[in-house]
Amino acid sequence: MTTGVTVAVVGAPDVAKELGKKGTESDLTLYHAVRDEHAVTLVEPTQFPEKFLPLVEALAMADRVLLVVNELSRPVAETIATVDVVDLPTTVVLGSAVGSEELARALKGSRIEGAERRPLDFPQLRALVDGWTAPVRDGPVLVPIDHAFPVKGVGAVALGVVRRGTLRAHETLRLWPTPKKVEVRSIQVHDIDRKEAASGERVGVALRGVEAEELARGQVLAPEGTIREARTVSGESFVRCRYYRGDLRAGAQLHILAGLASAPASLDELTSTTVTVTADRPLAYEPGGPAYLVDLSVPAGPRIVGRCSLR
Repeated sequence: MTTGVTVAVVGAPDVAKELGKKGTESDLTLYHAVRDEHAVTLVEPTQFPEKFLPLVEALAMADRVLLVVNELSRPVAETIATVDVVDLPTTVVLGSAVGSEELARALKGSRIEGAERRPLDFPQLRALVDGWTAPVRDGPVLVPIDHAFPVKGVGAVALGVVRRGTLRAHETLRLWPTPKKVEVRSIQVHDIDRKEAASGERVGVALRGVEAEELARGQVLAPEGTIREARTVSGESFVRCRYYRGDLRAGAQLHILAGLASAPASLDELTSTTVTVTADRPLAYEPGGPAYLVDLSVPAGPRIVGRCSLR
């Protein structure tokens, strides 16, 4: 059985394509490398910086981060500020146009100030990511959907990573946050048919009981009663982006991203450690999982507001 890991490659375009073969392409572009029964999925936020949410979604999909610094531009500064908020193991990749002292100044005081640093050397980076694995999480299966499409003769196919437990063919799961129950008709892992897939593996899942147009990023495949759905959600251990310049008064209009589900939301309450927002539609989420607040209207500075742990 293969092992898998998902890596967000952020900070510079055209790096992920040197580390894997192109797969699904949208506002996120995925690249894959399978070597010695180990599968690496690399996620690049293709439409950033024009659109901000793909950057946060790429990080939300990932087990680890490659932060590539080829230049010290405004988009790179926003990327650094966002990675600083996200609690993921991060390796900083330094291009030849940026000196180590410049980089040290850019990262000073951040979570990633002391992160591992590597040169922009593709053979070294391939060897590095080949040694990474996703954390194995036991429990009821959980698969956030990031893409979906119809396949002639097969029906609706959802793509995602098994984030918890083991996904098995022919089991019935709920398609959160909808009330639909769907059957797993078949599973593929990197184009190979499988009867099951373990935590950390990227899967293509053919589903019975739903049409492809009913599937969307942010929906979750999980058994009934194992996660939650709500419009009003609260989080604790709130970490605010130290560079965010917006006004976080009650009623502020933000976006929330929980798992891969994002929605416009109104800020209900904010303390030094907790936050409550009401989204414009129900969100499916795992208690204890991270959520990110985003301000797409902020006139200057990074659009990331902060991170919390969902209750």
